[in-house]
Amino acid sequence: MKKIILILLTAPLILFAQHSKLNLECKTCHSCDIPTKENPCLIDCPREELIRIDQKPEEAPRIIKIDRIKETNLYEPSIFDHYAHSDMSVMSGDCRICHHYNPPGNIISCSKCHSPQRKRNDISKPDLKAAYHRLCISCHREWSGEIECVSCHTPAGTQKNQLYEPATTKSIHPEIKAPVKKVYETDFSDGKLVTFYHEEHNKTFGYDCSDCHKNESCIKCHASKKIPTKASPEILHSKCNKCHDTEEINSCSRCHSNKETLPFNHQKRAGFDISKFHSDLKCSRCHVVKGKFTGLKQECSGCHGVWTIDNFDHKVTGLNLDEIHVEFECENCHQEPTYNIKSCDNCHDDKSYPKDKPGKVIKK
Repeated sequence: MKKIILILLTAPLILFAQHSKLNLECKTCHSCDIPTKENPCLIDCPREELIRIDQKPEEAPRIIKIDRIKETNLYEPSIFDHYAHSDMSVMSGDCRICHHYNPPGNIISCSKCHSPQRKRNDISKPDLKAAYHRLCISCHREWSGEIECVSCHTPAGTQKNQLYEPATTKSIHPEIKAPVKKVYETDFSDGKLVTFYHEEHNKTFGYDCSDCHKNESCIKCHASKKIPTKASPEILHSKCNKCHDTEEINSCSRCHSNKETLPFNHQKRAGFDISKFHSDLKCSRCHVVKGKFTGLKQECSGCHGVWTIDNFDHKVTGLNLDEIHVEFECENCHQEPTYNIKSCDNCHDDKSYPKDKPGKVIKK
């Protein structure tokens, strides 16, 4: 144990001594001009283009034996429950948490980039042991507050070096039931409450969980020691301003109010009633650019083209036109491009809609 402590204490000095021998700019690793021990201001290690890995937990290896590091005989190889970790990663960034670089093709092993030996010329890239520990310790420290070696390693001679299979092929996490809405209390003087309709954003607007919860950690719910924090308005707005202009002076009242607000109403917000004929459509059918819900014209021809008596069946509206009106052009009764206003004035002085209908009301 004394030997391990000595290595940990002297490692920074050894690395620092190598700085002068390498042709490196400080900005390669540090974001500030004068890094210190207390504030090293380290940046993420330089990486090439990020490649997304779309793979379900059950499609990946279930168990991985980590035995590439053989510089010490103090511990048995680590038996890494890959399935459990990949299942949890769905909540906080996907496979890229660990596989942060992967060229096209099969998923490459960590040792392709991180050397199994501690002797390295490029100190900006962690060796394999350091890479493993940076990933594991960061999460385990936040989760349990403990980073003892025996949390992941079994002392040599005390474990049969065999792989095991998880007891289940289902997700290890209980099903998370998303709330219909959440009401947040803020310090904003002109509107202390923000009513967020969670189900509406997920099902109606079509956002995936990862669109908002992409970089969240399990410790949000499972941390052993929860430390209350007070986030700045910039941080609180960061998830919303992808779609909402939180910088606009007059936009605060869209979210902030002194009472709970009602769910989104397309007619009140956009001036276009979708309840009759468009309520079953996903927003993406009309708003094809994700997160962009403005700038569409309300004219039906924008999506449907030009309607005529030859290509439009009036029965879909719930009104089956009689023999007289079925031959009329649409413009005879609908004198504006949204077809919302029905007028009898062109032909009749004594009739009006909806009191007088040009046909029979039927079930759609």
